[in-house]
Amino acid sequence: MIYDIAIVGAGPAGLTAAVYARRADKTVLLIEKDSFGGQITFSPRVENIPGQPPASGNDFAAKLVDQAADLGAELLPAEVLKIEDGDVKTVVTDDGNYQAKAVIIAAGAAHRKLGVEGEDRYIGEGISFCAVCDGAFYQGKTVGVVGGGNSGLQEALLLSGLCKKVIIIQNLPGLTGEEALKNQVAERENIEIITDSVVTGFTGEKALDGVIINRRGKSVKIPLDGLFVAIGLEPKNEIFSELIDLDGLGYADSDESCVTRSAGIFVAGDCRKKTVRQVTTACADGSVAALAACRYLDSKK
Repeated sequence: MIYDIAIVGAGPAGLTAAVYARRADKTVLLIEKDSFGGQITFSPRVENIPGQPPASGNDFAAKLVDQAADLGAELLPAEVLKIEDGDVKTVVTDDGNYQAKAVIIAAGAAHRKLGVEGEDRYIGEGISFCAVCDGAFYQGKTVGVVGGGNSGLQEALLLSGLCKKVIIIQNLPGLTGEEALKNQVAERENIEIITDSVVTGFTGEKALDGVIINRRGKSVKIPLDGLFVAIGLEPKNEIFSELIDLDGLGYADSDESCVTRSAGIFVAGDCRKKTVRQVTTACADGSVAALAACRYLDSKK
């Protein structure tokens, strides 16, 4: 079977693209290597979607997945290995090859690591990237959160309800998250904030038992039972680099039109170069990319 549109990635951008494409009566294959719903499923509380009451990211994503599936999008759990260009595109996955007349790349981005020596050794042994997933393991204990943006503050707030103490480690002079989140953090008595500090090392025999930070030129050890890294995301676009332009950080170098230099290849969501990365902008990208793909297909008739 040759699909009208294959979508790589089933986060909010990819799912929204699937909804719009199916409403335009296009056949859709939605491919996701991890969990359908994307990074939003890790958010404990989403409260900035217009017209929607606050809900967990997992609940929001589940509704999007159901909507796309109910409209007739075919969901495929598989990892995309490459895309072969042509009038008909071939999407090569670890589950086989699939063909489509157009492709939307909505591959999202993965959690960014600190890049400190020894980090990989402690991942899963004290270092985590998801409080929703792993926070319960640290109930009544002391944990650190690296990052003072929205993601870091959300992680800290969730952990503060489980842990004895939460220490936010921020490399800048102040927190950079939304004011509402900063105010909530300030109200939690068990959250401590350490600014102007960078993690330079880890301690612990088998599992993490502390971090070493450089604070204004001074080396300080902080005992911790666990560390949550929330310093943003990095795109995974390398396998598409022969088909789309990438910027210096590896994001798809496309404007708001979501088109690329390859005819019939579009990009959407957090994998695209953009100023604002929010669930609403990801959904907007998905709709724009889907409509652009539909126009492309209709022009080929």
